[in-house]
Amino acid sequence: MRRPAKRYAIAVAAASTVLAVLAGCGTADPESPSGGATDGAPIPVKLQLQWFFQAQFAGYIAAVDKGFYAEQGLDVTLLEGGVDIVPQTVLAQGRADFAVSWVPKALASREQGAQITNVGQIFQRSGTYQVSFADSGITSAADLRGKKVGNWGFGNEFELFAGMTKAGLDPGRDVTLVQQQFDMQALLRRDIDAAQAMSYNEYAQLLEAMNPATNALYRPEDFTVIDWNDAGTAMLQDAVWANTEKLGDAAYQETTVKFLTGTIKGWIHCRDNPEECRDLVVARGAKLGASHQLWQTNETNKLIWPSPAGIGMIDETAWKQTVDLSLTTKNQDGQTVLTTQPEGEAYTNEYVTKALDALKEEGLDVAGAGFTPATVTLNPGGA
Repeated sequence: MRRPAKRYAIAVAAASTVLAVLAGCGTADPESPSGGATDGAPIPVKLQLQWFFQAQFAGYIAAVDKGFYAEQGLDVTLLEGGVDIVPQTVLAQGRADFAVSWVPKALASREQGAQITNVGQIFQRSGTYQVSFADSGITSAADLRGKKVGNWGFGNEFELFAGMTKAGLDPGRDVTLVQQQFDMQALLRRDIDAAQAMSYNEYAQLLEAMNPATNALYRPEDFTVIDWNDAGTAMLQDAVWANTEKLGDAAYQETTVKFLTGTIKGWIHCRDNPEECRDLVVARGAKLGASHQLWQTNETNKLIWPSPAGIGMIDETAWKQTVDLSLTTKNQDGQTVLTTQPEGEAYTNEYVTKALDALKEEGLDVAGAGFTPATVTLNPGGA
């Protein structure tokens, strides 16, 4: 069995070493927007995504393809993520102007020296599940005792560990932890009893798979889901991160407001036009098909809307819960995500407030109080 959390800690340490070297060399991106545009040309901006093109990032894709960034005078390039890409490190190294990352992972990188600030909390809720077959009898974290429990590692596992800890389980002794691939095959083969899944991705993969007992697709009632929002151990996920040092520059501040304005307009568009955004994502070459991407657009919308204070605003209660869990939840090796309270400007609502004010003046609904999720029919394999 590989030890995923320890691998994550090693990866963070390696990343911070690279950061230190680069900081000493003064490395910077020559296309950085910090100097602003001097000739009226669009300002080039690079956004590092957290994963491959999929509807998790539909709002950013829509903002590019529908011209919402261009309206702000920005020429935005979306950089795909992947298994070996750490978005917050790419940002801290100056190879991107903004990045999308989960809050605990980004805070861990900040503790290691990455100068980054959360300027827009896009996801208001966690999308992480722990899923089991209904006949397993697993309906809560306490039921994981003595079970084979899959998780991805790389810092994705701490909501699971927090849930087990809250239920009185020791992740290092009371369960068998299994390194899980980024799919659901181990659960479908019953090699593990519970699998990590995102509501918008891997959970859908289960419902796109054929049940050999019925020769039809699996149905939701074939599974039980532990939702960490309900368990009280959810942590903040997709947020827009900016370069802390550059935020001292007026031109970069202005670019940040413009970038958030275009981004929020993109997510509003995907809330109101999910099928069109599905098509934009598919056109980008998403690895999974049209029905899967529509499901993902719909589920992602659920994580964003409603946003009572406005999309992108960082809720202090949710932030505190994320930080507290990052400080107190131990993995199987006794390590926590954070060892100290985040120092400096870990987050700010200054720029997103300006973006929201601008969009309100346009008459746009930035809270989505009336949002109603769609009902999506998944096809075999997500086609």
